[in-house]
Amino acid sequence: MENTILDFLKNYKKKIIPLIEIEKTLPGNIEYIDFANTINEFVNMKILFPIKSHGTNNKKIPLANTYRINKSYFREELINQIASYQLILNSNINLQAYFSLDKKTWEKDLPYIKKVNLYLKKQGLPIEEVTAPERSYQITGNEKWIDENGGREILGRIGLLEKLKISPVPDPLMIAINKNRICNSKEYIHLIVENKATFYALIDDIENTRFSSLVYGAGWKVLGGIAVFEKQLGLTDKDNKIYYFGDLDFEGISIWHGLNCRRPIILGIEFYEYLLKKPCSYGKESQIFNKDAIDSFLLKFNNSNKEKIMNTLKKGGYYPQEGLNKEELQTIWRNIE
Repeated sequence: MENTILDFLKNYKKKIIPLIEIEKTLPGNIEYIDFANTINEFVNMKILFPIKSHGTNNKKIPLANTYRINKSYFREELINQIASYQLILNSNINLQAYFSLDKKTWEKDLPYIKKVNLYLKKQGLPIEEVTAPERSYQITGNEKWIDENGGREILGRIGLLEKLKISPVPDPLMIAINKNRICNSKEYIHLIVENKATFYALIDDIENTRFSSLVYGAGWKVLGGIAVFEKQLGLTDKDNKIYYFGDLDFEGISIWHGLNCRRPIILGIEFYEYLLKKPCSYGKESQIFNKDAIDSFLLKFNNSNKEKIMNTLKKGGYYPQEGLNKEELQTIWRNIE
């Protein structure tokens, strides 16, 4: 009974409440003496204050006809909860704004605050600027969170919007052009690579391939730059086919998946299959697992390679692009049909 009444008082819109409204919340089998003792206990706890000028119900254990609800009592629990989180969360997260906001807002934001905290615990404050979709994905696994799902407001409340270095405008992509293929070609085919070392290993051999361009994706930055890709090349009215080759780890897979959600991006399977013949590396256990990205990525491989990829990733292993040397990279690229 106590909890039922407390919940009712907590959610009651007005500060003044008639006794009869409280009685309506209870089933008919409640004894009056138990009800009266509970109400008087709430008075002693300063949850309810009787309004004496409104009189009493004149029963053996008299109760006031009307009470004033101490709304601040119910905020004490919320304030204590917020304060307890402030003590355990990363020091860059400031919860001060929530002391003046309602409980509903706090409960709605808390799961995302926890994700931000986990991100900071693993990564710390970022050094480089990235686009909102990139930072969204890194924190929550949902690239739309900051701009479309309320993330920007939450980051503002906790004082992290500027500290997370979210770039308002995507950087242009870094592109090398194959002069033999970029003009008057019947088809335009492009390769994006995740890392700088791979870009430089391939750039000298670009004219020996059928690819129109080679793009240095710079990790997550490519998600912002892909929007202006054709404009940079002057190929907005052409049919462009884009391949991708990144590190074979959770992050590299998620970058490809993020791109592929924006537009069709072909996996450079030939590179990955050759990479899987190499020894794996270890040391990226803190990366975020994205089931949708993994499932979509694995669809492109045969069963044997699927099993090898999953076994490696589950054990904390990965295959860096740098596992392929310059000659291997160039040979594979030349032979992609």
